[in-house]
Amino acid sequence: MRKTCITVLIAGASMLIGVAAAQPPSTNTEQAPAQTPAAQIPAAQAPAPPPPKSALTQGGIDFSFMFDGYVDGSFNHPNSGFNQLRNFDFRADTAHVNMGMITMDRAPAPVGFHLDVGFGETFDAIHSTDRAPEAFKYFKQAYVSFKPKSWHGVEIDAGEFVTSAGAEVIETNQNWNYSRSLLFAWAIPYYHFGVRASVPIGPHFTGGVQVVQGWNNIYDNNSGKTVGINGAYAWKRVTWSHNYYVGPEKTHTNTGLRQLYDTTVLVNANDKFSYYVNFDYGRDKNIGQGAAQWAGIAGAARYALTKKFAVAGRLEWFDDPDGFSTGTAQRVKEATFTGEYKMSSWLMSRLEFRDDLSNQPYFQKNAGTAKSQPTILLGVVAFVGPKK
Repeated sequence: MRKTCITVLIAGASMLIGVAAAQPPSTNTEQAPAQTPAAQIPAAQAPAPPPPKSALTQGGIDFSFMFDGYVDGSFNHPNSGFNQLRNFDFRADTAHVNMGMITMDRAPAPVGFHLDVGFGETFDAIHSTDRAPEAFKYFKQAYVSFKPKSWHGVEIDAGEFVTSAGAEVIETNQNWNYSRSLLFAWAIPYYHFGVRASVPIGPHFTGGVQVVQGWNNIYDNNSGKTVGINGAYAWKRVTWSHNYYVGPEKTHTNTGLRQLYDTTVLVNANDKFSYYVNFDYGRDKNIGQGAAQWAGIAGAARYALTKKFAVAGRLEWFDDPDGFSTGTAQRVKEATFTGEYKMSSWLMSRLEFRDDLSNQPYFQKNAGTAKSQPTILLGVVAFVGPKK
């Protein structure tokens, strides 16, 4: 199986590189329209017909479908069959289904809702610490939205929703790399259950507040609540977001607060090139003396070579001195390089090389351990949804 996976990945790499090389350079073939004499301009022109209604929008509800799978090859060939410090691509030396999901979304006018329901190990991972019944583990998001016109842009959501922290999201096709960063996997929560409000303040700033059960749980493990405060300032090509969460997260006690500060600067330099910097700092107060801390910084960039082919890279550093997040006191670095090819409007492939490096022999290598974990992965994501 290991040799087969590596062979499949090498074949996929050759195919992806060959297809990229065969892409013609992007050229602009549009020409300026010819000038029309004023005497020939009609007094009135018929309005353009409205675009045809998408079959994926029914009754004001947008439906979308996603399927995500990958084949992974680990150069460490761990006997356990799992990659360490990965959250969604943790199966080593095998092909595996990441997730399948159906989304239903109705914009609030004034009441709407959003529902993400699916299957796969992604759903297992994000709900791994939740004490809710098994049926809840098939939901990524499920919330109701309220946005009356008289509220002047204020929106309130109630239910289960993804966290505001982080530079990446759970859906692969909405990120630049196939795998998620260490910060996304170990520094921040995945989702919350509660109430949140977003408030536009001026033309560039949007603020928000949340009152939720805690980190990654529908049923709280104590009687306290976690409060989140967030804000984003958007210029023409730059968005700077801030998120702060604070609340008790220990079981059966409200003693010892957990705090998280997360910030991301995203720059869309032009239509082809974008980059971001993401920083996280967390602190969990012990019931006795002291507190566990963790911190990290990540930077990533993406460049679109053509309309179909793009490349992306990510570098990051994560410090877990108390072993609070990863279970081992360590500092980890990570480098990821990703090639993306869009085979069609609904089908995308990504070929990715990644190497994780720790200052401790943390990673499994055969039956032993090592300080590094190089992997190569070929992922395919199919997504069908209404065009926005």
